[in-house]
Amino acid sequence: MLRLYDLAGAEDDRRFSPNCWRVRLALAHKGLDVETVPWRFTEKERIAASGQGTVPVLEDGPTVVHDSWAIARHLEAAYPARPSLFGGEVGEALSLFVKHWTERTLNPPIFRCIATDLFAHLHEKDRSYFRTSRENRFGMTLEALAADRDVAVGQLRDALAPLRLTLEAQPFLAGDRPAFADYVAFAAFQWARCVSPFPLLEPDDPVHAWRGRLLQAFDGLAGQARGYPV
Repeated sequence: MLRLYDLAGAEDDRRFSPNCWRVRLALAHKGLDVETVPWRFTEKERIAASGQGTVPVLEDGPTVVHDSWAIARHLEAAYPARPSLFGGEVGEALSLFVKHWTERTLNPPIFRCIATDLFAHLHEKDRSYFRTSRENRFGMTLEALAADRDVAVGQLRDALAPLRLTLEAQPFLAGDRPAFADYVAFAAFQWARCVSPFPLLEPDDPVHAWRGRLLQAFDGLAGQARGYPV
C-alpha cells in the first residue's frame, strides 16, 4: 500500500499543494493506487519519519520518500514496468529544467495572485504559521502581496510565452501524451484553482486549453478536486 501525506486546507478534501499535485498525477500516470492522508502545516510530528517537516511524503512499504522530485524518481525506479514519467534520461533532465523554471518563474506571481484567498482556506491552526512564514519570506503582508495581483497576473501571462509557443505546436509539453514535466507546470495552476476564483488565464490561451486537458486526465482526478471553476 502506498500512502501519501497531502497538504489540506480547512476541509480535508481541499488539497492545494502544487508539490503534492505533481505526485498525485505521477501516481495516476503510473497506475498506482494510493491512500492520500490530509496533513496540515503544523502537524510536523505526523511525518517525523521522513526526517523533515514538509509534504509531499510518500510511504511505499518500508520506504519513505519526501520531495516531489525525489518521489517521481523513486516511482520511476521502483515501477519500471509501468508507464514512464520521463521517457528516459534526456526526458528526466529536461523535466528537471521545467521544475526549476516553474518554481522560479510561475510560482511567485501565482502566489501574489492567490495569497489572501489561500490564507482564507487554511485550517485555523495553520494560519499563524503560514502568515508569519510567508510574510517573512516576502518581506510584506499577504494583503500587500495580493494588492497588485492585476500586475502580477500580467507578469505571469508574459512569462508563459515559452509554454504557450510549445502548446501551440503540440498538446502537451511531453508531446502527444503528458508526462512529469506537464504535471509539474500544471500543478502550479491547480494550486491556484483549488483556493482562488481569480482567473489566471485568458480563455483563448493555448495554456488554458492544455490546463483543461490535464484537468480531465485520469478520469478527472484534478478537475473533480474541490476548487473553483476555470
